[in-house]
Amino acid sequence: MAENARPIIACVGAGRMGRGIAHCFAYAGYEVRLIDAKPREDEAQKHYFDSLITEVRGSLDMVAGLGGFDAGAIGGILARIALYPFDHAEEGLHGVEFVFEAVPETDATKRDGLALIDRYAGSGAVVASTTSTYLSTQLADWSGRPETFLNAHWLNPAFIVPLVEISPTAETLPSVVSRLSGLLEAIGKVPVVCKASPGYIVPRIQALAMNEAARLVEEGVASAEDIDKAVKYGFGFRSAVLGLLEFIDWGGGDILYHASRYMTDATGDERFAAPEIVRRNMAEGRNGLRDGRGFYDYEGADLAAYRRDRLKDFLGQLVRSGLHRPPAEVAEGAAQ
Repeated sequence: MAENARPIIACVGAGRMGRGIAHCFAYAGYEVRLIDAKPREDEAQKHYFDSLITEVRGSLDMVAGLGGFDAGAIGGILARIALYPFDHAEEGLHGVEFVFEAVPETDATKRDGLALIDRYAGSGAVVASTTSTYLSTQLADWSGRPETFLNAHWLNPAFIVPLVEISPTAETLPSVVSRLSGLLEAIGKVPVVCKASPGYIVPRIQALAMNEAARLVEEGVASAEDIDKAVKYGFGFRSAVLGLLEFIDWGGGDILYHASRYMTDATGDERFAAPEIVRRNMAEGRNGLRDGRGFYDYEGADLAAYRRDRLKDFLGQLVRSGLHRPPAEVAEGAAQ
């Protein structure tokens, strides 16, 4: 490979996730090889690949139509995507540096997909599953190259959402995590690293929040419309600027602790109880900004500037939402 040349990307599995990944990398200027993980007859293969390109073109058209980029670039982007039938997988995997496994979420297809990659990809290739349900530790046992295997959980739609949750195993080489993180950052993604744990980060938090929202409807607390409005313009509005742990520090871990006790007592449900780490932080005087430490360490930080920057971000959110209003004019003759 020529110096500074972009690595070739392959994706085994050309369903929704594979197509979204192809969109991302081709858009960023990478050669992408989409490999069908299922054998098909010639006519069925042609129909499948035609529908695949139509879908990717459609997603590109949509982003361009929304002002994301000049639609004149779509042809060049699609030209970077090469399609390989199942029986040409060896050719498709030859010389690739990164391989994403994106086959359906069943034991049989995962085993077969990983075996296909092990058979034909070079020994130095980084292999990343894109599973949203399996643990990387389980899949690593099915891969013949655990040192270069890990999971990369993309959030749909993959071509829009920046986050990718990387989940290595104890056997994954640190250099492999660094290489994949660097690749993702190069195409504008935001990788985070987490241990092999059910639900990773976002789905685990999301499941709790969505179930609680459904309970609010079930209990008649508010309408679905008002609950979603509260999430969009309250919870979501704030979380776009302050992460959840950052917000605990902003308001104070002790505030969360006492609010959690109130909710637990008022509902009689232990699901609202604060975890031990919140109680321990409070006992150790790690309540957040006012103590100079919490989940984050603020020692030596310019807290006034930090607060001002965050409030500036909040104001930006307000402006973008169309809800920012100028001050009301003072009525003529009113007291000055």
